[in-house]
Amino acid sequence: MLQIDKLTHVYPNGTRALDSVSFEVPRGMFGLLGPNGAGKSTLMRCVATLQVPTSGSIRFDSIDVLATPEALRRTLGYLPQDFGVYPRVSAYEMLDHIAVLKGYGGRGERREVVEALLHQVNLWDVRRKALAGFSGGMRQRFGIAQALIGHPELLIVDEPTAGLDPEESDRFLNLLAETAENVVVILSTHIVQDVAELCQRMAIIAGGRIVRAGAPLELIAELRGRVWRKSISKSELESHRAAHEVIATRLFGGRTIIHVLADEHPGEGFEPAEGGLEDVYFSTLSPKRRVA
Repeated sequence: MLQIDKLTHVYPNGTRALDSVSFEVPRGMFGLLGPNGAGKSTLMRCVATLQVPTSGSIRFDSIDVLATPEALRRTLGYLPQDFGVYPRVSAYEMLDHIAVLKGYGGRGERREVVEALLHQVNLWDVRRKALAGFSGGMRQRFGIAQALIGHPELLIVDEPTAGLDPEESDRFLNLLAETAENVVVILSTHIVQDVAELCQRMAIIAGGRIVRAGAPLELIAELRGRVWRKSISKSELESHRAAHEVIATRLFGGRTIIHVLADEHPGEGFEPAEGGLEDVYFSTLSPKRRVA
């Protein structure tokens, strides 16, 4: 289990990226959900031992991560939001090189590991192709292959589906789900649907603080009977914002569909909405948007 307690990080310019963040992550897939600039990447870098926080503690099983970062690195797999590769090197050669860096000295053992991973991420047929010619989805699958070298117990993936088409995104997320059966996987993203479909537990981070946490289905259940929808014209939006707690808007067929949070029926034209994780997310962030 990963345990994060009162983690705070303040950059030299005074920006407080993390503000007393505390939560626990059991084995399985954990979703860290939040808008851009919420502190997700800073938190992931701290957990991955790439950045030392200002204060707080991080433990993974028996490892004190801040005191002995090298102990975590031996059991960590990390796919950052942007990762670099040698573009003219083939997928096979690059994985082989990374395996050497991770301690696989024997050529036979290394070949077995690299070939197994290339099959696992469905890149075997393009193993001799230069990484420069890979699509975005292929690069992400290569990224997860390098993160899985060494059988990590903790796997961190930061915004892994950003920029992928739906087919590539589904393929990548299915691979992550299979991996999460035996290890702790932290999926850091701003894409609500990814968390809704894959994660047993989740947390929402905003302004460097954890503002809600729990099981997605339980959080959705908390909103049951409190979310209402209505189709309005664009010109009516501001008056509805003034009268109701509008948590989300979207265009559909030339009309604006609004979702409103209310304990009682909010008035004419509204109908109950089947609340989902997007409503949990937007209702959680709504007070912060109003303050801003």
